[in-house]
Amino acid sequence: MSEFANKKTRGSFISAVFSMQGLGILMSSAVTMAVCAAFKNAGEGSSEKIRAEESDIAWKLILMIGAIPAALTFYWRMRMPETARYTALVEKNAFQAEKDMQKVMSIYKVSQVAEDSSSETPHPPPSTSSHSSYKLFSRRFFILHGRDLFAASANWFLVDVVFYTSNLLLSQIVNLSDKPANMTNVYDSAFEAAKVAAIVAACSTIPGYWFTVYFIDKVGRVKIQIMGFFCMAVVYLVAGIPYSWYQSDRNKPSNKGFVIMYGLIFFFSNFGPNTTTFIIPAELFPARFRSTCHGISGAAGKLGAIAGTVGFLWGTKRDEEHKDVFPDVKRVRIAFFILGGVCIAGMLVTYFFTRETMGRSLEENEEEDIDDKDVVC
Repeated sequence: MSEFANKKTRGSFISAVFSMQGLGILMSSAVTMAVCAAFKNAGEGSSEKIRAEESDIAWKLILMIGAIPAALTFYWRMRMPETARYTALVEKNAFQAEKDMQKVMSIYKVSQVAEDSSSETPHPPPSTSSHSSYKLFSRRFFILHGRDLFAASANWFLVDVVFYTSNLLLSQIVNLSDKPANMTNVYDSAFEAAKVAAIVAACSTIPGYWFTVYFIDKVGRVKIQIMGFFCMAVVYLVAGIPYSWYQSDRNKPSNKGFVIMYGLIFFFSNFGPNTTTFIIPAELFPARFRSTCHGISGAAGKLGAIAGTVGFLWGTKRDEEHKDVFPDVKRVRIAFFILGGVCIAGMLVTYFFTRETMGRSLEENEEEDIDDKDVVC
């Protein structure tokens, strides 16, 4: 995506594409609610055994429906040509790059691949030389790009610890239903969880994405990322300190207020590091390393997701003496404090290690490889 955009609107372009994740979350909640409602209505009056079998079919159906867009995405990705920058700069095939650009963007000169903005005169991509032929993870690579790779990977790891743990917390600590727990069935529980996720997506997640689309090329990636980490840390502390008060029986009406406050985490996650950690690695590295380094950063994020979700499940597990519907209040409060600390760590990594990429041409990455004469291979 970054390779098809000019430097003035590249951040908005990438974040607009990434924002489709929010619509996907909303649609997945809608599918879950529709399937649960249909199976619940169809199974009224059935025996417990039949309802158990039907519920087993329901979750499989939801999973199968989710596989449809994944299969379509795979098909469309296989039909897409390689990006022209990679074809021209790495594969050294300018003719094929020109043909690919004609298919994708109706551009008739390969020199326009390197166009920085619509007002600038097109110029050919910089030529490469043996001086820039160092390998991934070589000494020269770490000297030139080690800091950037560390910052991108560490920030993605930290934000995914927070983001995925927050999603897991959402279905366990938020309950908008007025029904007692002993009067709900599996369909009601799944419907309520999907409803909460849909409300949060519509009111917090999706607006957060589009705030980023609007501001990212005006404010900058680093400032938005620091602001997002900071605001999430504040919300976690504000939610964690009086958490037992929010969850006490006499304050159940305040639960909706807690949902609003908790939704701010998702707003500032997406108007913040969840989006910027996806964008920055796509802008920092030379064409021949760009996808690999972006993939490494994303893999670090998934490690953070595993660490966060497994750690939360282990830290909030209930013993035999406490079989409550919700996790132990004290343990969830501690989890909030830990997540707030993770956000503060993200602020520090961003401030000290992350470079701003707003207004930076992708061709500058290639020029750094060629023009840096002070590094000994």
